[in-house]
Amino acid sequence: MTAAIPTKPVKSRSSQRRFDRFVRLVSEPGFDRLEAAHVVVIGLGGVGGFAVEGLARCGVGHLTLVDFDVVCATNVNRQIQALQGVVGQPKGQLLAERVARISPTCRVDFVQKFYGKDTADTILPLDAKPDFVVDAIDSLAAKLHLIDRCQRNGIALVSSMGAAGKLDPTAVRLDDLYQSHADPFARAVRKGLRKHYGWPENSSRTKLSGVTVVYSEESRRMPLPPSWDAHGFECLCPSDQEGNWGKDNHFHACTSRNLVEGSAVFVTSVFGMVAVSAVVRGIVGDAVAPTRAETGQRLADPEQSLAAEVESARAGSPLRLAGSPAESPQRRVLSGNPERT
Repeated sequence: MTAAIPTKPVKSRSSQRRFDRFVRLVSEPGFDRLEAAHVVVIGLGGVGGFAVEGLARCGVGHLTLVDFDVVCATNVNRQIQALQGVVGQPKGQLLAERVARISPTCRVDFVQKFYGKDTADTILPLDAKPDFVVDAIDSLAAKLHLIDRCQRNGIALVSSMGAAGKLDPTAVRLDDLYQSHADPFARAVRKGLRKHYGWPENSSRTKLSGVTVVYSEESRRMPLPPSWDAHGFECLCPSDQEGNWGKDNHFHACTSRNLVEGSAVFVTSVFGMVAVSAVVRGIVGDAVAPTRAETGQRLADPEQSLAAEVESARAGSPLRLAGSPAESPQRRVLSGNPERT
């Protein structure tokens, strides 16, 4: 299934005001680059769903959402589209409808397919390369194929490593695949790329792979089976009772997994948002707003500002927060090169 979600393709400065606070960080030229960008998100679970949310709220102009799966009751703890009343509905369709309400001018294409070597040409055609791909795939084999395809064909990619079995969002990192550490899934990815795709050995970690990954330095926690697993794991996939899902799902069925790991939304969401930050910074480039050090400007002292606000309130004057547009001079922004590098 491939479906385009109808939107109103009217882009104007007035419509962009919904992204006002973000434009102040990335500049209007930078935001223009985001509006012109096409980002593909493959895998729409606990990481990919939040990546879609972040990309939409950053004003990306064209999103392609790829996932074969439908919402299961066990997705509620970590997947942004998993709500009451939507069990059994396609994850991508629900996210596409959500994006349309966040950013009505965004073009959203939904492809309900499992990414793999047999579907790669349809999902990620080489004659229409996107600006970025977000890899949030669970399947190791599919992930290896996607990483290799993007790397060999010059497609910018940020890939999510293992987010399951983690409880500490402050341990999430962004780095090159060859520089990642303490992540068993990333280790398996490096090994798989060497074994199946001929990638070079890098035991000394002196080289870079060119693949940006989101990973965690936290040691993976082994799952504690709940009481309802006393007689074995029971699949709750919504179509299992009809015989065409669950055990018959040949792609990535929970019943076929050796281990059903635990997961926490405050980790999976951070993985997704860190991936979004890599995409946005990669597209916007040098058009971002300058830092305080780069401008040489001195911001108002917080204690002095608070004292002035308190005094103003006592005197009966309207209270104005420090740093509001009425008080602060316009900060210089970099126009940058209109072409993304």
